[in-house]
Amino acid sequence: MAVTAVEPMVRRSANYDPTLWSFDHIQSLSSNYTGEDHVARADALKETVKMIIRRQMGNLSTTLEIIDDLQRLGIGYHFEDEIHDVLKRIYDHHYENDAKWDGMDLNLKALGFRILRQHGYQVPQEILCNFKDKLQNFEPHLMDDMMVVLNLYEASYHCFENENILDEIRDHTTNILKENLGNIDGDISLLVSQALKFPLHWRVPRVEAKWYIELYEKRKGSNPILIKLAKLDFDMSQAIHLEDLKHTSRWWKNLRWDEKLSFARDRLVEHFMWSLGFSYQPQFSLGRKILTMVNTLITSIDDVYDVYGTLDELELFTDIINRWDVNAIKELPDYMKICFLGFYNTINEISYNILTETGLLVLPYLKKAWADYIKTYMIEARWYHSGYKPTLEEYLDNAYVSIGGPVILLHVMCLSSFTSTQQMLECMKDAENMVHYSSLIFRLANDLGTSTEEIARGDIPKSIQCYMHESGATEDEARMYIKSLILETWKKLNKERVGGYSRFSKEFIECATNIPRMTQFMYNEGDGHGHPYITESHVLSLLFNPIQ
Repeated sequence: MAVTAVEPMVRRSANYDPTLWSFDHIQSLSSNYTGEDHVARADALKETVKMIIRRQMGNLSTTLEIIDDLQRLGIGYHFEDEIHDVLKRIYDHHYENDAKWDGMDLNLKALGFRILRQHGYQVPQEILCNFKDKLQNFEPHLMDDMMVVLNLYEASYHCFENENILDEIRDHTTNILKENLGNIDGDISLLVSQALKFPLHWRVPRVEAKWYIELYEKRKGSNPILIKLAKLDFDMSQAIHLEDLKHTSRWWKNLRWDEKLSFARDRLVEHFMWSLGFSYQPQFSLGRKILTMVNTLITSIDDVYDVYGTLDELELFTDIINRWDVNAIKELPDYMKICFLGFYNTINEISYNILTETGLLVLPYLKKAWADYIKTYMIEARWYHSGYKPTLEEYLDNAYVSIGGPVILLHVMCLSSFTSTQQMLECMKDAENMVHYSSLIFRLANDLGTSTEEIARGDIPKSIQCYMHESGATEDEARMYIKSLILETWKKLNKERVGGYSRFSKEFIECATNIPRMTQFMYNEGDGHGHPYITESHVLSLLFNPIQ
């Protein structure tokens, strides 16, 4: 009797780079910047800085510059009450209407506009309407003149939709900065060069702090107290970050997905980097741990759907997650049993941690959010297996969810202070636009950095390819179009930010803003998530090596 040979199943492989960071190496890391002596020194420096802020209250220019420096040095969060009170007074006295700002010089208008909009004040674009008249006698070799142009440029990126004055300022100042970059030197040259890569508003605060501390220390007239506090705070925060990383590293080791789901990316440290980019402040320790776990689940399950699973397996897996039915996992192949149970246990653990921290039972809402998220993966898997090419609109309607932004931000919202789950749900409903715009930039910037490799190994068309297919554009033209979409979506996000300060926690608003910032940072030089060597120097700089 003839025996029919069973053909072994051929699965795709992405041949992902291995991790650069072993468990033993992570667990061996430590910091000297812990203990009461450092806390006492930091507290003394903070009191001195508060005195400096109070002393400069009568000087508008110096006060705004100090606030700007505090924020860029990464220590503004220690002085939130002082900055809030000072900005309220500045807005009331100088920026509330045109009668108050008419006589102000252009540099002060631009700096004040940027900082006030950043903090939720509705300063109108008309404050800068005469910028061209003021720049007629511009001298590029004069540092003060270049600072005016640079502050205008940075202010323009806080633009809302249909703010034509700010659009014109952005285009005009970009040209001036590019044309004169070779003619300037010193600090201003470094500031301009950095701004032309990414405007300040688009930069990751923790990355900016490390860069700015080094620049500020060399600057003529810098305040040594601010330097001391910024360095100490960076290293003390880094000590907390290391403990957060070691905690999540132990969770990842116990999950064993690195060996049991070996087809998936092992990116624990990079996932922690994302969480650090979302919020670096010490008090967000639990949030960083939770978001690192969330980011890890997102990447691993993404690889199940994009690389390894068959269509039938994925349909079954999606259905079981939708039902949240642990008893049904016996129907799954072995690798999916491990994936589902690890995922199931992790979400339950996260829900438990949130319950003990906030008193709110969020498991039903996390289950629904993850089920909705997984469904978007299933839609993309069906597109791929059927060869379907979605329109750009159709793709983005699904892809802003499948990138993971909404599910990440729900976890952030769950960590905010609420008196009831009903209040939290109402807040999340109010935040839908902010979540959408944040996630859309997340998706578009991701596509710019990863789509070429993803298409080459077998994946659905991304936003670039969808636009090319729809419009007949070349790849370069499509990339320019996607970049223009990112800029326009930032404008919408800016409007939501300013309107959100009265409705959402500052932490939520900052996380929603830092997701696109972190995405543009991670994918600026290629796929920094897929290829760990691209971001290796940043891991060392931000996580492993103290400043002092």
